[in-house]
Amino acid sequence: MAELDGHPVDEASLERLALVNYGHFTSMRIDDGRVRGLALHLERLVRDCKSLFGTDLDADLVRQYVRQAVDGRTGSLVARVTIFDPTLDLGRPADNGQPGVLVTTRGAGVMPPPPLRVHLVGYERDLPQVKHVGLFGALHARRQAQLAGADDALVHSPTGFISEGGTWNAAFIRDGHVIWPDAEVLPGVTMSLLRDSGHDHVTKTITIDEALTAEAAFAANTTIGARAIASIGDTALAVDHPLLLELQQAYQSIEGDEL
Repeated sequence: MAELDGHPVDEASLERLALVNYGHFTSMRIDDGRVRGLALHLERLVRDCKSLFGTDLDADLVRQYVRQAVDGRTGSLVARVTIFDPTLDLGRPADNGQPGVLVTTRGAGVMPPPPLRVHLVGYERDLPQVKHVGLFGALHARRQAQLAGADDALVHSPTGFISEGGTWNAAFIRDGHVIWPDAEVLPGVTMSLLRDSGHDHVTKTITIDEALTAEAAFAANTTIGARAIASIGDTALAVDHPLLLELQQAYQSIEGDEL
């Protein structure tokens, strides 16, 4: 289903989103009406709306729209909240507009899903601090990885430093530490929740060689939690590392907030 500002979305609005492709979003996993890091998702939407549209977003109204969209549904699902202006003129994106709130839903898979095989791809996202709708580069990197026989891309800068996955944060485990790349990456909600889990987390630059020699690694986002990375290219990593298993259990034990 899809609702724009609490009403069924019309075809013209979706066409504008597809053709103009300017906006931002967050995806939240909802398990029996509760969302891990709900406040962080709302803060992201407010922050990114100010950045892209110069407008103050009403977080309580967004929450109301999401609650309405999932009303009466049980189990696990993913709600994506996309903020875009259905009247935006391609030639005048600086004109003040009225961004709307599009809520779409889909089913959620098991968590964590099976381990991930990744392939190294050189790529840097536009405006990486914003979770924007411009996914061409990320999907192209994912396509390159899949054509190479992997599941997804682990991306790096031209100078050889690891940053993130196409649609997830990356972390590595070494000597009892959880290491997050010191790079221009999306400030992920799941990353933030995991960093508050009580384990030893550090942030540092990570070279390709350092990634390949890690004890374990995982991908982190709201739909998958902490998903083990089984291999980087031809290099296998431990998918049952004790610290990784602890992180997965810690994340899944977060009760979440009621919508």
